[in-house]
Amino acid sequence: MKTLIKGGTIVTAYEEYQGDILIEDEKIVQLGEKLDVTADKVIDATGKFVFPGGVDQHTHYDAQGTVGDENTAGYETTDNAIVGGTTTFIEFVPQEPGMGLIDSAEYRKEHRAKGKICVDFALHALVTDVKPSLFEEVKQLPAHGISTIKVFTAYPGSYLHADDGTLLRILENGKEVGVTTFVHAENGEIIEFLRDEFVRNGKTSPKYHYLSRPPVSEAEAVRKVIYLAQSVDAPIMIVHMTCREALEELKASGYAKAYGETCTHYMLTTKEVLDDPDFFKSGHYICSPALREKEDNEALWQAAADGAITVIASDHCGISMKMKSPGKDDFTKVPNGAPGAGDRINMIWTNGVVTGKISRKKFVELCATNPAKFNGIYPRKGHIAIGSDADIVIFDPDYRGIVRNEDNPNGIDYNVFEGREQIGRPQTVLLRGQVVVENGKFTGVKGQGEFIPASPFGACYTGL
Repeated sequence: MKTLIKGGTIVTAYEEYQGDILIEDEKIVQLGEKLDVTADKVIDATGKFVFPGGVDQHTHYDAQGTVGDENTAGYETTDNAIVGGTTTFIEFVPQEPGMGLIDSAEYRKEHRAKGKICVDFALHALVTDVKPSLFEEVKQLPAHGISTIKVFTAYPGSYLHADDGTLLRILENGKEVGVTTFVHAENGEIIEFLRDEFVRNGKTSPKYHYLSRPPVSEAEAVRKVIYLAQSVDAPIMIVHMTCREALEELKASGYAKAYGETCTHYMLTTKEVLDDPDFFKSGHYICSPALREKEDNEALWQAAADGAITVIASDHCGISMKMKSPGKDDFTKVPNGAPGAGDRINMIWTNGVVTGKISRKKFVELCATNPAKFNGIYPRKGHIAIGSDADIVIFDPDYRGIVRNEDNPNGIDYNVFEGREQIGRPQTVLLRGQVVVENGKFTGVKGQGEFIPASPFGACYTGL
């Protein structure tokens, strides 16, 4: 089947031009101005921007929370993301009970995601059960289409925490085979000390979540993990960076193989939302690292514009207020995280592109192209070029609205961007050449997403 997208303004990370796109089956086969071709379907994109489908490198679906035994919202809710213009995830894979990294990835593909997921996806391994065999498994990941692995320095004493020795060995073994290590960088000991102190003194409302995770706990961890990576000449991606102090550590390191990611909510929201005495409002925003100050928001925008931050992700965690409610009177009992996969594209466009903080090309770079490069799926994903998958967003810049969870349900009972102004939206979205969103509504089928094997030696090795 041939589909022709006509008359739009095509935006990639490298150029912006008026043109047409010819798609045959799942691939882009021709680009040019006023293409004189026949097609089975013609889409008029006049007055619209046409850019590659978003690539979100940081999502947590159907995963156990940081506390409690319930899982986040499942893959059947990923229609929310594709309506929001994201066509590919790199999804984290916690180890299943009694399984190693590779078996856990296969289980996730075949049992958790299959028949449900609405976007294409690659996978990150995620260390949650440290055993000697794990270190050799790291070397086998590329043979199974996995090119990245994540380690947490936070949450000491929990299934998520990995010590410095574990991180160092993963960095060493990953480097041998082109696996990139992603790190949640927070000093867990500082955080646990402060949390325990607040609880002993009866200070348990949500605002003590951010007070117990001060910027120093992030900045110190960023400095240390970069130092460890540099000591073995291994690349590293610091995820969800939030504050000026952490950014300064990244820049000051001078290490060319260290890269930084931030997330939508850290660019738009400040810690004051946690001061609300109504837990069923403030509880929405308990995530880790914690929200920061307005000056940190601005520093992140500047870092995104100047290249210190190279990816904007969502860190989507579909944690309902039912799951969070056991912590109504004690913030330490709240599973950390918030939803955002369906809002990332719209919120970054509205608050970044429209305001002039970043250009349209930089927007595509941060939200699609760079994450595809870092995770070994570029140029199949994250780009508009001959031979790339026809994952395409036709974006209406004239749309005006307000974010409402009921308009694009995320599978849980709140949206952290509820009530915000939205300028522009994906009007039509194609996934591998098939129209799956029309007029801002999902028209595809659950389970349409496919696993995309990742290649090793991504952009943390080669540079952007």
